[in-house]
Amino acid sequence: LSGLEFCAGIPGTLGGAIRMNAGAFGREMKDVLQDVTIMTEEGNLIKMDRRDLSFVYRRLLLPPGALIVSATLSLSPGDKGAIRDRIRQFLEERGKKQPLGYRSAGSVFKNPPSIPAGKLIEELGLKGLRMGDAMISERHGNFIINLGTAKASDFLRLVALVKEKALKERGIFLEEEVEIVGEDEETF
Repeated sequence: LSGLEFCAGIPGTLGGAIRMNAGAFGREMKDVLQDVTIMTEEGNLIKMDRRDLSFVYRRLLLPPGALIVSATLSLSPGDKGAIRDRIRQFLEERGKKQPLGYRSAGSVFKNPPSIPAGKLIEELGLKGLRMGDAMISERHGNFIINLGTAKASDFLRLVALVKEKALKERGIFLEEEVEIVGEDEETF
């Protein structure tokens, strides 16, 4: 089936990709999503059609605490070789710019209107900065990679430092693209 080739190389789960409206190469999850079933904080299951969902840049707006438990995607039959070629092409493009050989959470920050987040982080001189085993990638500034046993607290300290420096030195507020959940001592 064809339609999700753009997701090749994006880390995470299907639910996370939908929640974050993951996208690349001009496509987003909202382009293939038909419906989702969510579980509310109260434990109720609600099926929501695509027409009833609201998407913004890198986010599906859901009630607070809601979890995606299932989804229906609209995919098309396709030639296996052509699909494989598109995936290979997308992975090749990603590999030129992104640290695919390391564990990461993908792009950490949303791109502000004035400059791509990765370029801003590079201009701030933060590529290669390390806290514990978490490091701002030297290949792409908007990726924090895990060099082995990085803790979520290492990741969060780097995020805070980048946000502080961007605001202080450039007057730019960076908003996280990743959604932080769980305890901060877990290994990411």
